[in-house]
Amino acid sequence: MPLHIIKLVVGCDNIDELVAWHAEADRPWIMHTRMTPKRVDEVLDGGSLYRVMKGQILCRQTILRIDTVGEGQASRCEVTVDPTIVRVAPTPRRPFQGWRYLKHEDIPPDLTEAEAAEMPADLARQLRELGAW
Repeated sequence: MPLHIIKLVVGCDNIDELVAWHAEADRPWIMHTRMTPKRVDEVLDGGSLYRVMKGQILCRQTILRIDTVGEGQASRCEVTVDPTIVRVAPTPRRPFQGWRYLKHEDIPPDLTEAEAAEMPADLARQLRELGAW
């Protein structure tokens, strides 16, 4: 069973802004972080990076590679993800620092293209907060 990672997105509020941000930078989809996961083999066995924006898990991207760059205290981790973004059912998540492993029972279901297109993200978030969706 693959192991997934969850991380807050800082600097953009929705998926469209995230896509535009990466398009402007014209670089590979790489998440930079200080700590390298200890369970790399499990994460690379089909794991995804779930992204939290404005207190909601909104999307995921398949993790392709995990590299440690540098040595000693200057070492950092680069997580390369597939540029394809899969929208998931908006799920509330409290703020946290860094990244975390995402428990299997906490994984939000993927949305079909029709489900993702039929409802604006803000409306979906409000419905989730009210417990109506």
